[in-house]
Amino acid sequence: MMKLLEIYRLAVDMGISADPRGEEAVRKELAKEKRRYDEKLSGEEKELYDAERLLNPYADSRILFGDPEKEVKKIMAGVDTDTAELLLADRLNERGAGIDLVLGHHPSGPALASLGDVMKMQSGHLALSGVLPNVAEAIMSGRISDVERSVSGSNHCRALDAARLLGLPFMCVHTPTDNLAADFLQKLIAAKDPQTVGDLCDFLKAIPEYKQAGQNNNPARILSGKESTSLGKVYVDFTGGTSGPEEAYERLADAGVSTVVVMHIGEKHLSLAKKHHLSIVLAGHIASDSLGINLFLDALVERGVEILPVSGLLRVRR
Repeated sequence: MMKLLEIYRLAVDMGISADPRGEEAVRKELAKEKRRYDEKLSGEEKELYDAERLLNPYADSRILFGDPEKEVKKIMAGVDTDTAELLLADRLNERGAGIDLVLGHHPSGPALASLGDVMKMQSGHLALSGVLPNVAEAIMSGRISDVERSVSGSNHCRALDAARLLGLPFMCVHTPTDNLAADFLQKLIAAKDPQTVGDLCDFLKAIPEYKQAGQNNNPARILSGKESTSLGKVYVDFTGGTSGPEEAYERLADAGVSTVVVMHIGEKHLSLAKKHHLSIVLAGHIASDSLGINLFLDALVERGVEILPVSGLLRVRR
């Protein structure tokens, strides 16, 4: 059993530990944000400020509804949790399921409205892969603006209102679990040391979440490059809110990256990757999300919390 706040804080801590920029860099960003809050914001600005930003660098992950001190024994966890999943949890509770918290991966409510904010971390990730920091920041700025405009028109609080009416605690954990998936896969690639793009794709298919996805006719596959293509330097592009700018592929190629592993990819991004001779391995969206969620959920299970998977989550316990 854990308190809701403990679950939330654990998610943030695990996300920071697995952040591709490194924990020290993330802590420095938090300290910088604290100085900005203390020294530069007016009283009116502080009234509108989301104070969680001082402790949590991932604006797309929040307790959306519920008493932070509530004891949680059982969680319904899924990739997407909307009004339908909340109603399902309520219906199951009528049958005695005892669900204390609905946990989603993709953001909702104010966490969705802030999706663009978390994308700034992609600049640091690109820089660590060899892209010049000023170039990484410049190419990200336009994409962040695009995403901010896109999500601004969404009905952010639709599911949150349902949670309030049903009295169901509701939470989303997005970038922290994406960090866990990216870190897990990057380290596994280093340990397995595949030599070709085909080798990488084959060992991906053996990971339980990707194996299940393959059995559901959605396997990992090569979108650019050939099975025999040398793997070279690998960039796992799983985290940072949503897809980055198309220009990133040219810059990654210039920085010496040969292969990019993605959850999903748009046609323009893929076209530019091919133009710059980057191999692209499509790992799969829901399988990759499930991998990161599972790594977090395992930590909750170790602390006595029961998990009920829903909404496409390919639940695997390690």
